[in-house]
Amino acid sequence: MRRALILGGTGLIGRAAARRLRASGWTVDAVGSEVDRADPAALDRAMGDGADLLVDCLCYSATNARTLLPLARKARSVVMISAKAVYVDSAGRHANSADAPRFDGPVTEEQPTLAPLESDPFTRDGYGPNKVAAERTLLDSGLPVTVLRPSKVHGPGNRRPLESYFVDRIAAGHKVVVLADRGEGVDHPTAAANLAALIETVAAHPGARVLNAADPDAPNGLEISRIIAGHFGHRWHEILLDHSEAGLHPWRRGFVLDTSAAVALGYRPVGDYATTVQETLHDLASTSSWQYRARE
Repeated sequence: MRRALILGGTGLIGRAAARRLRASGWTVDAVGSEVDRADPAALDRAMGDGADLLVDCLCYSATNARTLLPLARKARSVVMISAKAVYVDSAGRHANSADAPRFDGPVTEEQPTLAPLESDPFTRDGYGPNKVAAERTLLDSGLPVTVLRPSKVHGPGNRRPLESYFVDRIAAGHKVVVLADRGEGVDHPTAAANLAALIETVAAHPGARVLNAADPDAPNGLEISRIIAGHFGHRWHEILLDHSEAGLHPWRRGFVLDTSAAVALGYRPVGDYATTVQETLHDLASTSSWQYRARE
């Protein structure tokens, strides 16, 4: 029986991957806070004699990557979860810069990245450069490591679901929705379920590579507002402003990922954004805060 070890297996991505793999007959050890990610001995005990697939959802720095290498040597296929935050445009702008990046079209894996840096990865400026350093440490090892770069990951159990931007307004009974830039901003979403499907594909095709990971569609803010409102049968008047500080929804940064390389490898998404977001919306509607606002 095939075995997978998932570091960060109790998080949004890890849970989705574990569920997908188990449904396909894998034995999955999904470890969370019970294993110290910074403790090589603890990691080695979790790895045991080896695994067919090793997935690291908690690799944020070159230091993290170096502690992963001994485990990676005992795995048939390795996946590191990175982020689209590594990409930089011709003016040096990136996902976490003050000004939104501007690209000529969908971003491929060949797009330049930020310079690698070893610093605090949990800052706005440090996140992307540290991810680049982690990527390069693993890819330079010569091991079968696939780096996945998702964008705006969504799914059930997300601690900070972006969809709440619209759900909260619907729950409060708003009859109007205001959207800056006429709701045309796009920031490619990635369903955790689709990311899990790509992880399973990579497990079947070990190799050293970088792949973008995103949903098959990239709806803009207006389209997402309509998808969410439609789920709840809610009607509101749309006010679309050209330039405004009001209506700054979470999907306005102008980022679309090219996923053709993943598709060429055999990746088949579970569904588009409208399909994969339904479970998240159901979960949000089940919370006590939703029910409280809905009664008002």
